[in-house]
Amino acid sequence: MVNQTSRAKLQQRVALHPSPISVLPPALTFKGGTCGASPLTFSPRSLMSLNQRQQPLPTVAKHGLLMSSRASFSAAQPQGIVSSFLLSRSGLLSVLALLLFLVVFVPLPGRRPMFALFSSSGDYGPVSRWKDYTLARAAAFAARNGTLIVSAVSEPFLPLLNNWLISVARQKRQDQVLIFAEDYATLYEINHRWPGHAVLVQPAPDSQTAHNFGSQGFFNITSRRPRHLMDILELGYSVMYNDVDMVWVADPFRYLEGNHDVYFADDEVKPLNYSHDLPPPGTNGKTYVCSCMIFLRPTRGAKKTLSSWIEEIQNQPWSENTHTNDQPAFNSALNKTAGEVDLYLLPQAAFPPGGLYFRNGDWVERTRGLHAIVHNNYIVGLQNKIQRFKDYGLWLADNHTDESPLGRI
Repeated sequence: MVNQTSRAKLQQRVALHPSPISVLPPALTFKGGTCGASPLTFSPRSLMSLNQRQQPLPTVAKHGLLMSSRASFSAAQPQGIVSSFLLSRSGLLSVLALLLFLVVFVPLPGRRPMFALFSSSGDYGPVSRWKDYTLARAAAFAARNGTLIVSAVSEPFLPLLNNWLISVARQKRQDQVLIFAEDYATLYEINHRWPGHAVLVQPAPDSQTAHNFGSQGFFNITSRRPRHLMDILELGYSVMYNDVDMVWVADPFRYLEGNHDVYFADDEVKPLNYSHDLPPPGTNGKTYVCSCMIFLRPTRGAKKTLSSWIEEIQNQPWSENTHTNDQPAFNSALNKTAGEVDLYLLPQAAFPPGGLYFRNGDWVERTRGLHAIVHNNYIVGLQNKIQRFKDYGLWLADNHTDESPLGRI
């Protein structure tokens, strides 16, 4: 009776606690106590079953996560594996490939990625998108209330463009700006930074040089101006044209009184109160209306003036003797069409030329509060223009680039 009871308790312990019990080789026997009962013998099959139950405890990894013994082994030597890979030939080639990718394809702030320097177009965006970007699409994108503000620029003059654009943005008018890019580099640069606000009208002249006033390159660019403006009028939009060497100090649209065909400014110094008619020719028989600030409505009269301007440019080409530009042709066109077109001369106090604003401090004081657009003309050279803007506190492109849609250029 005692022997049977002892054997039953022993079997119960084995069933409930298999792991802690030492398992003897199959040939050995285990005697259950000192009562002389028959020994309890384990067969090879039962020993194998017990062995299978005794799996090693999983390793506890960092942060309390469980990991397998294989993972534990792998984690034990991560630094060694990484070091071995980096020192191998494959590792060195991988590192060099990564560095090459970063240098070539990742641009530094304010600079193009290196691969743009080796491409024929200089583009690092969707090239076909901007090559096929038409003036009709660009105008529809940028126009506000049927009106566009446009300028034309080549790559060397992008800093001046940015300065002008900041001043326009301060008057909350930047969204209706459209830039005529005079080279592909300018087209891609502007549309990369400010998508949709630049368009290139073929054929594109060679504009990689900062062409000065009077040069043939300057003539080649400015002579395209009336054609650009005519294309916009044909699309049905009103348009304000500005040169990029201008700065807005107030919103100029408040001075566009009435419903005239063509609005323009005069470079010749005038009294504060004068007629808004086309000024009479000077002693040399010429007028000095500036073609750098114009506003046009899509009327028959405005188109007639532009057609005459285009014709006069063809009749007055640049030569080594004349060194002309588009402005004499514009004055000729105004005088020829004055009787048929509704012209309006803008107030000089609001649109002063550089020869007046930067050289006559008394006049500036007397007209303070009336200025809208200051023109930095009557000075030649890109750097000279920038320095004069700085001298008079009108250079915004260094400390206020956060206000420009283009950022820092």
